[in-house]
Amino acid sequence: MPGFPLAATTADITIEGSNLSLVWTVFGVSLVALVLAWVFRRQVLAAADGTEKMQEIGRAVQEGASAYLSRQFRTLGGFVVLVFALLFLLPGDADIRIGRGVAFVVGAIFSAAIGYLGMWLAVRANVRVAEAARNGDRDSGMRIAFRTGGTVGMATVGLGLLGASGVVLLYRADAPSVLEGFGFGAALLAMFMRVGGGIFTKAADVGADLVGKVEQNIPEDDPRNAATIADNVGDNVGDCAGMAADLFESYAVTLVAALILGKVAFGAEGLVFPLIVPAIGALTAVIGVLITRPRPGESGLVAINRSFYISAVVSFVLCAVAAFAYLPDSFADLSGASGSVASLDGDPRLVATAAVAIGIVLAGVILWLTGYYTGTDKRPTLDVANTSRTGAATVVLSGIGLGLESAVYTAGIIAAAVFGAFTLGGVSPALSLFLVALAGCGLLTTVGVIVAMDTFGPVSDNAQGIAEMSGDVDGEGAQILTELDAVGNTTKAITKGIAIATAVLAATALFGSYTDAWYTKAVEVAPNGSTSNSFLTDVTSPNVLVGLILGAAVVFLFSGLAINAVTRAAGAIVFEVRRQFREHPGIMDGTEKPEYGRVVDICTRDSLRELATPGLLAAMAPIAVGFGLGIGPLAGYLAGAIGAGALMAVFLANSGGAWDNAKKIVEDGAHGGKGSEAHAATVIGDTVGDPFKDTAGPAINPLIKVMNLVSVLIAPAIVQLSLGADASEPLRLTIAGVAVVVIVVAVAVSKRRSIGIAEDDGGDEVDGTREPESVGSPSA
Repeated sequence: MPGFPLAATTADITIEGSNLSLVWTVFGVSLVALVLAWVFRRQVLAAADGTEKMQEIGRAVQEGASAYLSRQFRTLGGFVVLVFALLFLLPGDADIRIGRGVAFVVGAIFSAAIGYLGMWLAVRANVRVAEAARNGDRDSGMRIAFRTGGTVGMATVGLGLLGASGVVLLYRADAPSVLEGFGFGAALLAMFMRVGGGIFTKAADVGADLVGKVEQNIPEDDPRNAATIADNVGDNVGDCAGMAADLFESYAVTLVAALILGKVAFGAEGLVFPLIVPAIGALTAVIGVLITRPRPGESGLVAINRSFYISAVVSFVLCAVAAFAYLPDSFADLSGASGSVASLDGDPRLVATAAVAIGIVLAGVILWLTGYYTGTDKRPTLDVANTSRTGAATVVLSGIGLGLESAVYTAGIIAAAVFGAFTLGGVSPALSLFLVALAGCGLLTTVGVIVAMDTFGPVSDNAQGIAEMSGDVDGEGAQILTELDAVGNTTKAITKGIAIATAVLAATALFGSYTDAWYTKAVEVAPNGSTSNSFLTDVTSPNVLVGLILGAAVVFLFSGLAINAVTRAAGAIVFEVRRQFREHPGIMDGTEKPEYGRVVDICTRDSLRELATPGLLAAMAPIAVGFGLGIGPLAGYLAGAIGAGALMAVFLANSGGAWDNAKKIVEDGAHGGKGSEAHAATVIGDTVGDPFKDTAGPAINPLIKVMNLVSVLIAPAIVQLSLGADASEPLRLTIAGVAVVVIVVAVAVSKRRSIGIAEDDGGDEVDGTREPESVGSPSA
């Protein structure tokens, strides 16, 4: 039999006594985290909300963001209902299928709720940060922005622990199977929110920059630019809502993989300890949020990084204490561990502590490395800014080179962490894969602070935009907001790097869960070992390499679709903003007001229209490969997707982050400052990097986890149609064929839209694929 014999006899595993008490404790911690989120939220809303003009602009941003997310959730509701129904077609006990379907819906709702909370509070915090800066109070502005993120961070860990511990309390030993649905719901919604929000925010950003900065030579958030409100809305639906949902699903999916593998490797303790580790992280995240305050004359980034490292160290110490207090000192003493693990020599407390330490250290190293490649005071980004003296082409080339180089180092560090955790398991594949998942749980201990760091970025960016549009903040206040915005740019880049590391660890652990899923079903349908059917391909088969190539190719196709979607949407924004400047000359001299709502409508319509194709690709490609080529090629597919996804995500994120901060360096006065040719060159680089770092790159994180979860879910069905009495090659190939047709049609429709934008000398021309009134139509 190919693959690892992970399946264990776990029928006698029970969650009772002290184990049950600990799960209830974790459940209680989740409620505490949610209460603390509410406390931080009240502290943010208690701050003064600025002048009447600032409040007016803030309300426009709030209305646009709320309208977009409401329409997005209505659109995604159909997907949730469809997938909920399809989950019942998968093999398994009726109770498990019902629980998995309900958990899927709960996971999707939690992911959407986290995204909405992140958006809702951020669009109210931005005016409060601007007001604090207007009064010259940098510390208060920074505290408001960071506690906004702290609110979302505590809600993320609270809902993640609530869902996982709640399922364990209800389903006990069967919880891992049910939690597959919870993780899938969270990941699917996060991917859609990442793609849709990313298209919205970058279409508005690119359109605003190209027409405003380059063509009209006006500041980034000048109120005369019709795309400025949409740009500020996009920061919230893309960065706040999208990233919050992304990190929540990473949290949920990592826990799912850890519990699946923990049940096999550690028995009852494997269902409890992975919950204890992130519960500790929830408590230490509070420390990280509360101690974040810069010392006199100190950079805000230094203060944030210090808080992160302090909370990470505290998390490690407490996790080590928990491991030695809870786990036995012998593998043989674990409750219900599989035979291969129970027979090992060594101390499970030590290996568990080491695995958690690997995850925590990985987070710290990625934070440092990403900061090095994207920070405004570090040589790589300074070099990119320096190339602006020779034009946009060299800026683009240097950013691409930086991204490619940094991807190698970052991927190498992540791979070293995976290898280190896997090696801790010795000769037991079951234990090794569980320790990889446990390393992911270690990284999860930092998620509360990571979300706070990420949300800090768009809140401070919005605050600067509102200040500039209102004209009510100048002098020292404007300088404070410029500093906070620069810090926010770096924290956003850093958190993207950590999110990628989390995604790879989760996907690697899910890869082990996939092996367990198909092997368990194969043993069930062929109990006598008659599993020589050629469909269960050996890993040496060329078909496995075919699967690997297809997995890597899907990552490239997904990235291309996302970037092209931004290109189309941004093109529509450029035409609309140009039209308003052309038809309303009074906008430039301040006698006419731009029609901000038309641009918001275009971004909303185009981003929601582009959601389907990437989503269908993520869900259908594993089905096509699995049912069409087999279990082995699907394993190769997942390996190719994880490897290519890690490299591509880091490349896109770091290139985009470096271009963005290179622009900031020039705008701060380097190489001629604002309005110079060097500035125009860095604006071009930044617009190229926008869909890199905020659309395609971040969306790869949920992509690889969605594909892994789909594979885990369908693996038993693939085996059932390949072996035993229910084997049916015609049905299996029909399912694969339908999946291929869906992908081809979805991509064809997407490509057809790509020719829907053209421009003539007099305005905006379409070729029939886009309705003439669609560009800028409020009713679109």
